[in-house]
Amino acid sequence: MKAADLRAKSQDELREELVNLKKEQFNLRFQAAAGQLENTARVRELRRDIARIKTILGQSAEA
Repeated sequence: MKAADLRAKSQDELREELVNLKKEQFNLRFQAAAGQLENTARVRELRRDIARIKTILGQSAEA
């Protein structure tokens, strides 16, 4: 997910996307614990996407 794409979204859309990503991260954590996780790189992508959204939300709150 690109930062430019995220900046184009509204705050509500970003919060909704953040909730969805956290749910997916939760599910992947369970798969990893059960030894069923196939795409291990997705965990890292999710973590970075979550950080991007939080950063953009923080920047827009300051402005």
